[in-house]
Amino acid sequence: MEKIIRKYALQNAVLYDGKATANAVLGKVLKEKPELKKDIEKLRKTIELVVKEVNALSKENQIKELEKTAPELLEKKHEEKKGLKELPDAKKGKVIMRFEPSPSGPLHVGHAYVGCLISEYCNIYNGKYILRIGDTNPENIYGKAYEMIREDGDWLFGNVSEFYVQSDRMERYYETAEQLIRDGHMYVCSCSQEDFKDLKDNMQECPCRNLPAEKHLLRWEKMLTMYKEGEAVVRFKTDIKHKNPAMRDFGCLRICETEHSRQGRKYRVWPLMIFSVAVDDYDYKMTHIIRAKDHMDNAKKEEFIFDALKFKHPVTIFVGRINFEGFEVSCTKTREKIEQGIYTGWDDIRIPFIPALRRRGYQPDAFRKYAVDVGVTQTDKSVTMDEFFKAVNFFNKEIIDPKSYRYFFVANPELININNAPEQAVELDLHPDNKKGGRKFKTKQEFYIAAADAALLKGNELTRLMDCLNFMKKGSKYEFISTDYEKFKEKGKHIIHWLPKSDDLVDVEVLMPDNTTVKGLGEKTLSKLKIGGICQLERFGFCRLDDIEDGKLKFWFAHR
Repeated sequence: MEKIIRKYALQNAVLYDGKATANAVLGKVLKEKPELKKDIEKLRKTIELVVKEVNALSKENQIKELEKTAPELLEKKHEEKKGLKELPDAKKGKVIMRFEPSPSGPLHVGHAYVGCLISEYCNIYNGKYILRIGDTNPENIYGKAYEMIREDGDWLFGNVSEFYVQSDRMERYYETAEQLIRDGHMYVCSCSQEDFKDLKDNMQECPCRNLPAEKHLLRWEKMLTMYKEGEAVVRFKTDIKHKNPAMRDFGCLRICETEHSRQGRKYRVWPLMIFSVAVDDYDYKMTHIIRAKDHMDNAKKEEFIFDALKFKHPVTIFVGRINFEGFEVSCTKTREKIEQGIYTGWDDIRIPFIPALRRRGYQPDAFRKYAVDVGVTQTDKSVTMDEFFKAVNFFNKEIIDPKSYRYFFVANPELININNAPEQAVELDLHPDNKKGGRKFKTKQEFYIAAADAALLKGNELTRLMDCLNFMKKGSKYEFISTDYEKFKEKGKHIIHWLPKSDDLVDVEVLMPDNTTVKGLGEKTLSKLKIGGICQLERFGFCRLDDIEDGKLKFWFAHR
């Protein structure tokens, strides 16, 4: 059992910067040996121990061991992009797809998965991507979400062809409802909810069902003007003996007196989601739909409406739910915390919403690559916060690393004096792939180093100031040894970054994902960075410049 655990721990570590995750290893092990579920707790403990051992190895040793024990697992998953499955019955230039979030808040990582899948398919098939806001339930709407979703969608997907809001189409829903009532496909039911449920459960028609269409049209007018909330519902006429009770004469429109955030009290009869979605899909000639598998019953109900409208059913592809563990993706709960002052807003660094992640420096293509990596599957998936960010960080690093300039940042700086250190003019490259210099330092004997690095310095142990010099701590003093990197390679233990004592250093603050702030000093070249620019603070991480205040550079941390 331990051999199986170890090979998957090594594979996971190699794929993700040398750090395996216990939950990811657990899934792989159970897939190969499902019988181990019998003693899951014992298995978890063993995995945690093995993962700890594997994570203690260097990346080089992890690769070597995996090459020896399970070379077939060394496939580079992220580099060999498998792509998405073909869309059934899809023709280039003829595909029309849609994504429909509700306006309860901005987009979050859950939206990003499904929305990016749709976006990728529209790119592959040169299709039309429609972003529409489903707001026909007046009871759960956050007014500012309309523009936030539009902005998030434009940024995240990059290929939205058309944007519209369902509540702006109310007259169209009324027109369609009236037509379907006239044609005998729908009727206005005035039975109480309890009475109708009893009849439906016993496969019996309600007394309203077979009234003449003219009478139902009069009832429809009363719904718009006279009936009170709960007194009447427009139902779709199906087989009252249908084997699935949910399909029996399901509701399509109902009265709701709640004031609508966008439409006020202009309307009192509102379509249920299945009706507004079906009418929209018909009007906009949808060809393919990707939606969560918990909407399977809704999709079947919508097919009844498509048949009544004589519309060819779109190809519907269902995907499983990603259950994000360890972070909150509920717009309602997050909004409550914003209103309570727990979070500063929808772009609070601690929350997994697109405005916050964009502000940290994440790129749209990182989420698109994540969606393609997960792929189209009906299997529900539990993803911890660590697992999610490990994957997205990998993709984001692929995108920003080639174009992010490198700079020195010394957190919580301590000033040290290195005896006998020579005066030097040190010039470093802005990027390792662009050997053109650009970062100039004049050094003497005094240097700033991070407090965390200073705490690790041991007596008589060689340390290197990156690309500058070698020194050694002797007692309470620091002694210059050489500038020779080759000698350091033979004996060295630590490489640390640094800054020379100088008047032209810049004050830097970095807001971290847990909402704490790291303060320190940065090299003068950082002052050329523009707000919104992303850089790598060496040996610290990728950061985005968020603001400049009284000469102080304020960054948001992205990832390492």
